[in-house]
Amino acid sequence: NIIFMLKPSREIKTAVLVISGIFLFFFIFNYLKGENLLDPSVRITTIFENVEGLNTSSLVTLNGHKIGKVSSIEFTEDNSGKLAVSLFVNSSFKFSKNSRAELYENGLIGGKSIAILPAFDKATPAISGDTLISQTKPGLTELVNQRLTPLQEKIEKMMVSADVLINNLNDVFDVQSKENLKISIAELSETIKSLKNTSDSVNEFITDEQSDLALTLSNFNHITSDLKEVSADLNTVNYKSTFERLEATLTNFNSVLAAVENGEGSVGKLFKNDALYNNLENAAAQLNALLEDMKAHPKRYVHFSIFGKKETPKD
Repeated sequence: NIIFMLKPSREIKTAVLVISGIFLFFFIFNYLKGENLLDPSVRITTIFENVEGLNTSSLVTLNGHKIGKVSSIEFTEDNSGKLAVSLFVNSSFKFSKNSRAELYENGLIGGKSIAILPAFDKATPAISGDTLISQTKPGLTELVNQRLTPLQEKIEKMMVSADVLINNLNDVFDVQSKENLKISIAELSETIKSLKNTSDSVNEFITDEQSDLALTLSNFNHITSDLKEVSADLNTVNYKSTFERLEATLTNFNSVLAAVENGEGSVGKLFKNDALYNNLENAAAQLNALLEDMKAHPKRYVHFSIFGKKETPKD
């Protein structure tokens, strides 16, 4: 009877199974949320303005090593629109409460995670209920957007400028302008052909006159050689003695000019004495009077007679 009384009844077994199932469900549910009931963890909170890409059960890492998971994401009670993110972090690693929680992009398609940036300031270690300062690390997508936004604006401006340029070109190149451009291109082509013909003619001339050009160049070389010899001869001339003699000659010439200026010698007297000038002037006056008299009375000076007429006495 005692053994029968200690034997559990069906109701007790059922109750144990139900309680075990509830406990197992609660354990699995919290484990999926990142909270391991069998492993002591620290519940940390951090505040973000935007957690786009972050989900519950996202990884919490420290130096790239997984130390926990995100347990919940809820709005703060101050109705500011900010989000309070709860983290379950393994308590095996102690870090300061002044550490930071950084939201970063975990790969291109891996969503986002939170990294603990420990502060080694020897402050009080973080415990459950503490709130860490948050910060956001720009992801690759955001960096690309930051780079592409100004580039997109520049491309749009360039496209607008290109459109304006094309419109201006269309306005400039109307039907008449296009015809004029065609004519100009055709004339340019004819000009190039003429230049080619001229070049061919010059080439033919050079080919035909190549012997004469060679002779001319040879003569020029001889002339250059002669000039070189003349230059060599000039280098042998004693310029110093030549200039000394020239200076002595100029000195003597200055002495002669000074003597003439002073009225010395025949030349000096000729330049300084007025008697010769007066005599020449009187002689010129008398000669002029004689010529005038000869014009007025030629018979006084010239006699011509076939029969030898007696000469008339002169005054």
